[in-house]
Amino acid sequence: MKKLVDVLKKNSLQKTQEPKLTSRREFFKKTGTLSAIAATAISPLTLKGDDDAIIHHPEWGQVWGDPVTKNLYGMPSKYEHNNTRRYTKLLASGNYRASIAVTPIHESEGIITPNGLFFNRTHGGVAHIDPKKYRLMIHGLVKKPIVLTLEQLKRYPKVTRIHFIECPANGGQEWRRPQYNSLQFAKGFMSCAQWTGVYIKTLLEDLGLKPEAKWMLAEGSDSSEMARTVPIEKVLDDAMLVWGQNGEALRPEQGYPVRLLLPGWEGNLCVKWLKRLEFASEPWYAKEETSKYTVLKPDGKAIQHFYANEVNSTVVSPSPEKPWTDLKDGEIVEIEGLAWSGMGTITRVDLSFDGGRNYVEANLKGLVLPKCWTRWSYIHKYKKGERLLLTSRAMDDAGYIQPTIDEEVGMIGVEGVYHRNAVETWEVTENGEVNHVQIRS
Repeated sequence: MKKLVDVLKKNSLQKTQEPKLTSRREFFKKTGTLSAIAATAISPLTLKGDDDAIIHHPEWGQVWGDPVTKNLYGMPSKYEHNNTRRYTKLLASGNYRASIAVTPIHESEGIITPNGLFFNRTHGGVAHIDPKKYRLMIHGLVKKPIVLTLEQLKRYPKVTRIHFIECPANGGQEWRRPQYNSLQFAKGFMSCAQWTGVYIKTLLEDLGLKPEAKWMLAEGSDSSEMARTVPIEKVLDDAMLVWGQNGEALRPEQGYPVRLLLPGWEGNLCVKWLKRLEFASEPWYAKEETSKYTVLKPDGKAIQHFYANEVNSTVVSPSPEKPWTDLKDGEIVEIEGLAWSGMGTITRVDLSFDGGRNYVEANLKGLVLPKCWTRWSYIHKYKKGERLLLTSRAMDDAGYIQPTIDEEVGMIGVEGVYHRNAVETWEVTENGEVNHVQIRS
């Protein structure tokens, strides 16, 4: 269901100001001319040639290192202990089996989230399934109902794709005003990974889908037996059954051994610990497992099938966890962010320094893929003592433009919980601290 009318696609594109800030070319020209022992334009400290860390042999180079057999799987450095998922009692409601652990996206590099940092949501705790006992039943309006073992499922032609998964409540605490002065808790209900599995349409080519089939019920095998209903159009488009994540088997908290992946759609629909797919001509309205995340419009009617996550973006650096307090006046810094859309591919990201009154176009970096995180950046010359209101605004190839909070509330009619994709703003104070604020008209 579309959230923004066509007029919003047009009137949200304000005139962009000419970039008066430092360009990428100027950035590299300046940093390239500095000597090896001097500070670069983005260094927080000036190092000297007689620095102890340079002239003395470091302690780690004077002793034997760990043998390669100490940890055959591999672990992050002990100095990266702060780069971890986090949770709060406010999200758990006292039940840590039905809770969420959010991703430190302020520490993310590129567009792939490591498996150990991928956000986790459960409704009955993490299930631990013996892959030898795993079974997947596919039945209903198919010509050849079947029960598959994990090995039989893996014999179908596999595909590998990169997609994000986002909880529809990502940013939902911020409808009225910012609740967390933290990027991780404001936008960490999402992650992006490389997935390996099989398209469901490939299975159905073998099993035969009856023409009257219009809906698919996906049911998990965990203690909650969570189930969700999916329209057949999505099933036959890009819905996947996945068993691989970032080059290894799914982790237990991500639905090992098999989960459903619906690229771009609400994370709650991507049922984990999958045990059953049933095809039918009508949705399961009488059951709780029908998609329940609805949104009210101004006339009081509900948008019942509210599936795709809309175009969105955020600034990741600076952020409350990544302030500019160590920057000096005149230093060159790279502002970085993420953009994503469940509707398609990111085509552009604009950045504002005054809370959305004026915008400049940012640079898209690296891979730009459909229904995937896209990294963007802008080179900026920092001015000490200047207050900034950093706001990013993304656009996608489906024609959608990220709205302001007032535009979104005007279209939806309520300040709810789910599908808040309005722009957000970081206040950079005069001393470089960063706060989460909201700009309202």
